[in-house]
Amino acid sequence: MKRSFINQTVELAKQIFQQHGFYLPKFAHYSLQDWQQLNLADNQEIIDARLGWDITDFNLGCFEQYGLTLFTLRNRTLSDSKSTNKPYAEKIMLVQEGQITPMHYHWYKMEDIINRGGGTLKLTLYNADENEGFADTPVEVTVDGKNFTIPAGGEIFLKPGQSVTLKPYQYHQWQGVEGAGDIILFEETTTNDDTKDN
Repeated sequence: MKRSFINQTVELAKQIFQQHGFYLPKFAHYSLQDWQQLNLADNQEIIDARLGWDITDFNLGCFEQYGLTLFTLRNRTLSDSKSTNKPYAEKIMLVQEGQITPMHYHWYKMEDIINRGGGTLKLTLYNADENEGFADTPVEVTVDGKNFTIPAGGEIFLKPGQSVTLKPYQYHQWQGVEGAGDIILFEETTTNDDTKDN
């Protein structure tokens, strides 16, 4: 992706978040010059915990179809520095209408995915088998505190205000439902290193 496209995508996310009444911290708006002049000692947690923007096309080269805009607000630090080590993580994401986050699961991370506004989110779920493939077993999932069992490869739909709890070893793919609008998602999780736990 070109830097100009990434910058446009970040600006779009900022606008949509603000339209929905969600305001990002100051470092979300830093320019390159701001980062270059940053006092590292006073901002070590931002760096160590990798807080800030992630724009990804999952290495598939088609952001409009397979992409995600994500801003990490809180997470544990991933180094041995003396920065605060939080036991929780929080992320806000923009899923554009029709956009897919491909199938994946986590070995350790439990997460709540919360539709905070906009369109409808479709999730497809499987359990992982002993070889890390798709199991044909029913998937037990919790939506807003209510337990459900769906078949392998089954779908659930989250409207604004609804949330799902995903456990380790549960494969999940999500997509913004076409015609329903862009979606603001929150992710509340145990601390995690997404470079190793996806």
